[in-house]
Amino acid sequence: MKKQGIMFWIIVLLVGVGIIDSLFVSHRIPWSSIIVPVAVIGIVFLLYKFPPRKYRKAQPKIKPSARTMAKVAAERKPARSDKRKAYPFQVIEGQKGKSDDDLPKYH
Repeated sequence: MKKQGIMFWIIVLLVGVGIIDSLFVSHRIPWSSIIVPVAVIGIVFLLYKFPPRKYRKAQPKIKPSARTMAKVAAERKPARSDKRKAYPFQVIEGQKGKSDDDLPKYH
């Protein structure tokens, strides 16, 4: 386990021990200040586990067969066309005039 993970769980454990000590042993934290955070955490957890219908992913009602899935996969895969041209490069003549002095002496 990484150092950060170990330190995180040690801190969580110490926080838990501190809360239990404050609630049950020394009675420094009143129960009314604990109810709201626990309720909020509980509601968030329930919404995470059981989201409303409009936020759920749509699942198909009927599981398609392997043959149907193969057809769908074949349709999704684009047909490989030969994208290469018959010629790799083409020289486009520029607008400037050429002179024989500009050409290199050796090719």
